Amino acid sequence: MTRFWPARAGAHLVLALAALLMAGCAVKPPPDQLTLTSTSFAALPGWSEDDPSAALTAFRQSCAALLAAKPTPSPLGTGTIDWQTPCAAASAESSDSAVARQFFESNFTPYIAGNNGSSDGLFTGYYEPLLRGARQPSGPYQYPLLRRPADLVAVDLGQFRPALRGERIAGRVVSGRLLPYATRAEIEGGALDPLQLAFLWVDDPVDAFFLQIQGSGQIQLPDGSLIRVGYDGQNGQPYVAVGRLLADRGALDRDHVSMQAIRAWIAANPDAGKALMDENPSYVFFRELDGSGPVGSEGVPLTPGRSLAVDRSFIPLGLPIWLDAAQDDVRIRRLLIAQDTGGAIRGPVRGDVFWGAGPEAEARAGAMKARGTYYLLLPKSPAVAATKTLSENSPPKEPRK
Repeated sequence: MTRFWPARAGAHLVLALAALLMAGCAVKPPPDQLTLTSTSFAALPGWSEDDPSAALTAFRQSCAALLAAKPTPSPLGTGTIDWQTPCAAASAESSDSAVARQFFESNFTPYIAGNNGSSDGLFTGYYEPLLRGARQPSGPYQYPLLRRPADLVAVDLGQFRPALRGERIAGRVVSGRLLPYATRAEIEGGALDPLQLAFLWVDDPVDAFFLQIQGSGQIQLPDGSLIRVGYDGQNGQPYVAVGRLLADRGALDRDHVSMQAIRAWIAANPDAGKALMDENPSYVFFRELDGSGPVGSEGVPLTPGRSLAVDRSFIPLGLPIWLDAAQDDVRIRRLLIAQDTGGAIRGPVRGDVFWGAGPEAEARAGAMKARGTYYLLLPKSPAVAATKTLSENSPPKEPRK
């Protein structure tokens, strides 16, 4: 018979209760909150070394969207009126490097962006892939790209609750209720086949998977002609980064996860690779695009090396942003314009640089995993200045327990 000594049993009980109390009172990280610290252009690392003329051209394209936007406040309080002066000045300026630099210095004030005061963030890259495909399934072209379903309903939750500004979901309405849409695995299994949404077929399912991650791409048809496809909706399911799954399972070194490494693992493990891709329930629908370049979430063409995808819950589209990041001792310092979003781009200090099309862009985007800081360039407007003063003086929110 096992005997329990009262003194030892009491000690164990005290330790167990203490552990429970500590677990219950453990401080969780505070919710994401954009914090700003004013600075100067002279303090921006590498500011004088960049040629911002391409960024000025990209900003001009954003102006059309900024001035046409509904007069609803953005996450930073900027509205149409705040963009009128800088956009008018942008249309009158040349694209000379020195003139472009002076334009930004004259019309904007830089702020260091932080997440509850921490300015360190992750910056990745994306590109426009080239796939081989056909307008009808035949031979190797057996993997469809789907149009947006007519019953897919996208909901901007911020229109219903101000606290949810920037949060979006999607689903379908059944008997007056919004229900989740089919997952990737279900769609790949034929859940949407009766809707006949396929409009192109490509020759590689892994290429199709990464096309959905990039959001746009070019398709080379059998006759050599090229067509461009772009994002036209998402099924509302959460995005799951398969590279993170492989790292968590020890299949890839966490410090060397890249698109190339993920592709190599899937190629070496085709059955497990198919299951891995299905673990990301997010699924993207496409449309055929007119024009010469991919279009971002802002509705304007993206500029290689100058367009940035951001989390619009914190960063308004159209905003100029100075990036200072490093990867393997290589500095990335350049002026970018927030013109796109992405399923994996979440948080106040997070960005995805668009590098363009072609093998060089693919190599650069697929391997980019840089740490650094970005600086928001806000219009010199009384309304914006008042908003920023309030933001800078406001204490961080209390941690949730």
